[in-house]
Amino acid sequence: MKEFKHVIQDPMGLHARPAGMLVKACAGYASTITLVAPTGKADAKRLMGIMRLAAKQGMELTFTVEGADEEKAAAELQAFLAANL
Repeated sequence: MKEFKHVIQDPMGLHARPAGMLVKACAGYASTITLVAPTGKADAKRLMGIMRLAAKQGMELTFTVEGADEEKAAAELQAFLAANL
């Protein structure tokens, strides 16, 4: 199991477009990816779950990646988040 944190930098927070991009990025991995925010917990492969978190700028998110490709998934998701959120 790999775990990492990311603080949202986007002034608009984790709104529909970046949430959709995140879901698409996560869908490519066999691992289970869970997203935990101060407002709740969601499967990172489910758009509505992510949107329900209503994550805002400055909020810290914790990602847990567990599965066969967890090393690769965690590293690539960290790079994706740094570039997009």
